[in-house]
Amino acid sequence: MEDTHWLTPEQLSAWKKFVAVVEILPGVLDTQLQRDADLTHFEYFTMAMLSEAPERTLRMTSLASATNSTLPRLSHVVSRLEKRDYIERTPCAEDRRATNATLTEEGWRKVVATAPGHVDTVRENVIEPLTETDVADLGRIMGRMLRTLDPENRFRANDV
Repeated sequence: MEDTHWLTPEQLSAWKKFVAVVEILPGVLDTQLQRDADLTHFEYFTMAMLSEAPERTLRMTSLASATNSTLPRLSHVVSRLEKRDYIERTPCAEDRRATNATLTEEGWRKVVATAPGHVDTVRENVIEPLTETDVADLGRIMGRMLRTLDPENRFRANDV
């Protein structure tokens, strides 16, 4: 225990606040999306990533990276979204071993209809409590953390 580098009181305070945000925010996002769109945050995020892709299509492996998900978890969620006609899976033309996920027209309409309420929730709970300087600092700090947590930038969060 003598080798342990304990957190300073300031570091511990920051850490506890960070953990609280990490634990509370997903529930806030899920609650709004479930209430307003009958979607989980992960379902919406999956559809949103496809909505931003060329031809609204990604290989499942690329979609897993973009959503920071495992292929089994993503496959399960995509199956649920397929049943609702929001996503369609097809064999990849360039690599028959791969599978593409495509946002359907119904899925596109769902993302477009859902986005305003989701953005309002993000603004209300994350952006509006902060100053412009805070937002810039948050982006810088999260970028630093992501370079450690996601050094290969699989999540592509450091691209924006």
